[in-house]
Amino acid sequence: MNSDSPLLDQRALSKLKWRCRRGLLENDLFIERFFARHESGLTVDEAGGLEILMDLSDNDLLDLFLARKEPQDDLDRPDVRQVLHMIRAAKADSPI
Repeated sequence: MNSDSPLLDQRALSKLKWRCRRGLLENDLFIERFFARHESGLTVDEAGGLEILMDLSDNDLLDLFLARKEPQDDLDRPDVRQVLHMIRAAKADSPI
């Protein structure tokens, strides 16, 4: 996203992973694939976008992950859109 955004440090990454635990298995699978693919290069901006997504209900989050809906209103931000793009790309590359 923004090449000027610093990488997330290990402590912040651990806290973010804990924050991303969900009650819906499908969301956990999306998030697990996202971290498997991107955690080593995750930026502070991308982490911020992911934090915003984690405030959503499980069903609303799944709709965004599956591209049944697009971000609107307060969610329609570059950092949120970037993270959704990354999550959806990880899904497309997965056999699941």
